[in-house]
Amino acid sequence: MAAVREKQAGAVRRFLNMNVPVAKTASSEPVWKVLVYDRAGQDVISPLLNVRELRELGVTLHLLLHSERDAIPDVPAVYLVAPTSENVERICQDLRAHLYDSYHFNFLSAVPRGQLEEMAGAALQAGAVNRVTKVFDQHLDFVCLEDDLFVLRARHSASFHELNRANARDSDIAVATDAVADSLFCFFVTLGTVPIVRCPRGNAAEMVAEKLDKRLRENLRDARSSLFSSTSSSSDGPSSTQLSFQRPLLFLADRAVDLANPLHHSWTYQALVHDTMDLRLNRVTLPEGGPGRAEAPSARARSRARTAYDLGQNDRFWQQHKFSLFPEVADAIQQELDSYRAQEEDVKRLKGSLGFDGEDDTTMGLISDNSARLTSAVSSLPDLLEKKRLIDIHTNLATALLEQIKARKLDLYFECEEKIMAKACLEKPISEIVEDPEAGKAEDKMRLFIIYYLSNLYIPEAELEQLDQSLRLAGCDPAPFRYIRRWKSLSQKAAAPSTCGGGGTSTIGMFSRLVNTGSQFVMEGVKNLVLKKHKLPITYLLDNLMEMKNGPETENFRYFDPKLIHGNEPNISRAKTPFQEAVVMVVGGGTYTEYQNVVEYGRSKPGRRVVYGCSDLVTSEQFLAQLARLGADA
Repeated sequence: MAAVREKQAGAVRRFLNMNVPVAKTASSEPVWKVLVYDRAGQDVISPLLNVRELRELGVTLHLLLHSERDAIPDVPAVYLVAPTSENVERICQDLRAHLYDSYHFNFLSAVPRGQLEEMAGAALQAGAVNRVTKVFDQHLDFVCLEDDLFVLRARHSASFHELNRANARDSDIAVATDAVADSLFCFFVTLGTVPIVRCPRGNAAEMVAEKLDKRLRENLRDARSSLFSSTSSSSDGPSSTQLSFQRPLLFLADRAVDLANPLHHSWTYQALVHDTMDLRLNRVTLPEGGPGRAEAPSARARSRARTAYDLGQNDRFWQQHKFSLFPEVADAIQQELDSYRAQEEDVKRLKGSLGFDGEDDTTMGLISDNSARLTSAVSSLPDLLEKKRLIDIHTNLATALLEQIKARKLDLYFECEEKIMAKACLEKPISEIVEDPEAGKAEDKMRLFIIYYLSNLYIPEAELEQLDQSLRLAGCDPAPFRYIRRWKSLSQKAAAPSTCGGGGTSTIGMFSRLVNTGSQFVMEGVKNLVLKKHKLPITYLLDNLMEMKNGPETENFRYFDPKLIHGNEPNISRAKTPFQEAVVMVVGGGTYTEYQNVVEYGRSKPGRRVVYGCSDLVTSEQFLAQLARLGADA
C-alpha cells in the first residue's frame, strides 16, 4: 500500500501542471498560473505543499474563490474546489467577468451533471467557451496529514453529536453518511485499490459501509471507465497496489466503541500539543509571551501577536519524537541543544586557529588543514541553521506545554486516569481531586469523572450523587454526564460488555500501571510518567480482523467485498489469509492517541502497515462540548 500522502501530493502536482505529468528535468520551465481554491481545496493542499513548492510548480498567486479578485487577463487559472452550488455560481461569475486567460477547473469529487450544464451555459452566454480548457474530477476530497493519517472534509456533518443527536432526521444522517462514503471513495481512488470492508452492525459505520460498497460496485461494473484500472490511476503511473495480489482491509469503526479515549488526558508529544493548543492541518498556533496559560486570556493578551509553527514532514524533530512521552521530548530537546552548541563552538575554534603567522611548511600545512575543516563547517551551515530553527520551535512548544501541565496538573490527571482504567489503587479518591480548586479546569474534572464512570460497571448511587454534587460545586456542566449515563444504560441493556470494551462501557486493561521516576528539563513539580505498550479497543478489534480471528467481538461484523458479483450475503468472510495492510476509519471523530496506538500496532508486526483515518481529529474539549450538547437535548 503506497504512502497515501505521496499519492495525493502527486495528484496535486499533476493538476497544478495543467493535468500533465510533471517533467523530471530541472531545466523545464513551469507554466506560470494563478491558483484559485475554496476552503476545502485549501485544506487539501496546505499539508502537502508549501509556498516554495507551489512557486516551483508555477503558482505565482493563490487566492480564495469567494474573495474579491481582480482580473488578470493574460494568465491561466487553475481551480480546486468542492462541487457545491455556491462554488459553481461563483465560477460562473468568473466566466462572465473574463477574469483569466484560460480556465482549468478541478473538482475535489465528482461534479453533478446539472452543475456542469450550469457552467456550460454561463460560458456560452459570456462567450468564454474557448477559454475553458479542462474540467476534471480529481477525487481528492480528503485531507492527508501524514503518510499514515488522514481526515475527511465532511468532518463537521459527521461529528459524534450530529450522528447521535435526538432530533436528527433520517435525511440528516443520510447526508452525513453520504459525505463520509464519498470522501472514502475518493481516498481509495487516489490510493488505486479496492478494499475489503468490515464494520459492526447497527450504527453509522454500517451505513457508510453499505454506501461505499455501492459506489465501488457501480464504478467497477464498467471496466473501461473504472477509476481503478491501471491506466486511470491519479498518480503518474500504476500504483504498487494495482500489481499486488492482496487487497487492504478497511475497518469502519464507530466512535461509540470507545468513548473514554477522546476524554483521556494525554502524555505523548503530538497528542498533548493537540489537546492543549490550537493544532490544525499540521500547524500549531500559540500566543506570544504566555502560550500555555490555563487562565482565560485578558483583552490585552488576546490582542498580542500569535506565533504559528508548521509541524509537517519537513520537521525532523517532530517526526522523530511526536509519539514520545513528554519528559523524553524534553530530554531530546536538551540533547539537540547541546549538539548544536558543540558544533557552534567548533566553528569558533576553527576561526581562531587561522589567525597565526608563519611561513614554514608545518605552519602552511596547519593552515591548509584548518582551511579544509572551515570549508567543511561552512558547507554544513544551512543544516546548522535549520537545527537551530527546530530547537527554537520545540523549546517554545515544550515550554508552553510545561506551563499547561503545571497550571492544570495534567500529569496528575493522566496518572489517575491510567490507574482507574487499569483497576489500580488511587493515591486519593476522585472526590478529593474534583473538590480541589487548584486541580485544573472544570473540564478536566468532568473528563476524569466520566472516565471513572465508564471504567466501572457498577458505582453505588450514593457515590454518584456525591460526585455529581462536587462537580456542580466545582463549576462543571452536568450535561455531558447526563448523556453518558443514559448512553451507558442503553448499551448495557443492548449487550453485555466484551473484553475489549463492550461498546465503550469498559476500558479495563487498556493501560498499564505507571512508574514515577526523577524529572529533568525544568520539570520541577511535574511527574515523569512511563507508559507501557497497550491496545486500545479499536486496535484490539483491528487485530482480530487482520488476523482473521473468529472472536465474539467481531463474529457479527459485516463483510463487504465490492469485487464480488453476487453481493455479500451470506455474511461470511471470503478472505482466509491474514491481512498485511489495513485502513482504520473512525466515524464520529478520532484522536491522535488512537492514531499513535493503531500505527504502532502495525509497526510491531513485520511487513504490516496500517493507515488511520477519521471524520475529524477532535480535542477532548471539543468532544466534551459535543457530549454537553447531547446531554442538553436529553
